[in-house]
Amino acid sequence: MADHSIKGKTVLIAGGAKNLGGLIARDLAAAGAKAIAIHYNSVASKPEADKTLADLKAAGAHAVAFQADLTTAAANAKLFADTVAAIGKPDIAINTVGKVLKKPIAETSEDEFDAMFAVNTKAAYFFIKEAGAHLNDNGKLLTLVTSLLGAYTPFYSTYAGSKAAVEHFTRAASKEYGARGISVNAVGPGPMDTPFFYGQEAPDAVAYHKAAAALSAFSKTGLTDIEDIAPFVRFLVSDGWWMTGQTILVNGGYTTK
Repeated sequence: MADHSIKGKTVLIAGGAKNLGGLIARDLAAAGAKAIAIHYNSVASKPEADKTLADLKAAGAHAVAFQADLTTAAANAKLFADTVAAIGKPDIAINTVGKVLKKPIAETSEDEFDAMFAVNTKAAYFFIKEAGAHLNDNGKLLTLVTSLLGAYTPFYSTYAGSKAAVEHFTRAASKEYGARGISVNAVGPGPMDTPFFYGQEAPDAVAYHKAAAALSAFSKTGLTDIEDIAPFVRFLVSDGWWMTGQTILVNGGYTTK
C-alpha cells in the first residue's frame, strides 16, 4: 500500500516564498517533509524567500529556492529539472502562483488580458504538464485557484476566467495521471487577508468582502485567513489522496458551487 504521509517526502511549491505559499511550505516542513524547493517570481521577493528558506531549514528540511518567471513552458521545465537536480524527484507539487485584476471588460486592454492568462492559465498548464513528467508515482499535484469560480460577479472576468481553465486542466490531469496513483486537485480560497487582495479593492469593496462569508464573524479579519487554507492543502497532498479531479472552494461560505 502506498505511503500517503508527508513525512520524508520531497516537495516543490511554485510561489512558495511568501503569503499562502510560504505558509504551506512551513506547514509541510513541520509535518515532516524531507526536502522542499520553493519558487519565487521576482528578485524583489528574494528577502522573503530567504526568510522562508531559513524557517524550513530550522524545521529540519533540506530547502532550496529558485527564481523564475513561469509564464513559459521552458521556465516550468527548468524549474522541475532544477528541483530534481537539487533535492530529487518531487512527491508533491503545488502551484500557488497567481495574478489578480479587477476591471470592467470594457476597460481591459489586450496586454492586461494576455498578462492574466499568461500567469494564471499558461503557467498553471505547463506546471501541471511538468508535474506529470517528474512526480514520483503516488504523488500529489495541487493548484490554487479562486472561490470566484463559484460566483456570479462583475469586474473579475480575466481573473476568474483565467483560473476557470485550471479547473478543467485539473480534471483532465487527474484522468491522465491517475494510472500512476497521482492525485490532482485545485483549492479555491475566498478573498484572503494578504496584499494580493487589498491592492485591487476600494474600502467599500473590502467591507463587502469582509461581511460576505457565512462565517465572517468568526474570522480574525472577516476574510479567509491563510491559516485556514493550509490544513486543506496538507490533507489533499496526504491522507486526502482518494479525492482527485476536484476543485474545492474553501471560503467560510463566501461562495459555493
